[in-house]
Amino acid sequence: MKTPQSGFTLVEIAIVLVIIGLLLGGVLKGQELINSAKVKNMASDFQNLPVMIYGYQDKFRKLPGDDDAAAARFTPALDIAHQGNGNGVIQGLWNADDPAATGNESVLVWEHLRRANLGAGATDFGSQAAAKKSLPTNTEGGRFGVSGLRPISSMSSGSFYACSDSLDGKYAVLLDTQIDDGKPDSGAVQAIAQSGGATQADGSKAASRSYSEGTRFTVCMSY
Repeated sequence: MKTPQSGFTLVEIAIVLVIIGLLLGGVLKGQELINSAKVKNMASDFQNLPVMIYGYQDKFRKLPGDDDAAAARFTPALDIAHQGNGNGVIQGLWNADDPAATGNESVLVWEHLRRANLGAGATDFGSQAAAKKSLPTNTEGGRFGVSGLRPISSMSSGSFYACSDSLDGKYAVLLDTQIDDGKPDSGAVQAIAQSGGATQADGSKAASRSYSEGTRFTVCMSY
């Protein structure tokens, strides 16, 4: 006499498949929420910057970083080398990191903003090593910076420019879409693909023509 073999019914299999589907949906939705939060944080970097810079201008009638009276403006006083030349331009590359180098007002801008209580973060810019730890980064660990020098040659002229680097294409396109037109080579927000992990936004090259996931981009905005 054969022993009857037990097995899963169609209803049981259907229930298991539904549960698996719900779990996968939850995981995907959770990842979507994480990505959305990251992009919102990145967008805030770009949106908050002009508020801080114009706030400094309104308070001191000078651009942060370019402020030629900054040395004696704050308590304790800044090193004399940590004030700008007052020519109305934030000089230096947006991703410079040496506060002592001549013309690196793009580094000093963060020291001036924070000492004026217009920006959050460390105020130790006494050396290049200290500055590297104090300079702002984005949610992907890339650098966020500002300069009066155009970082991407195809961008329209502006009073100053901000850039955020090391962003995967999936984040870069969402960021561009949220604050501009979603195209890397048009509008106030433009982007350029990085090569070998290094940013290409040095002012000599035009923006990329499309975004691609898996490729790192430097996204810049003109103001």
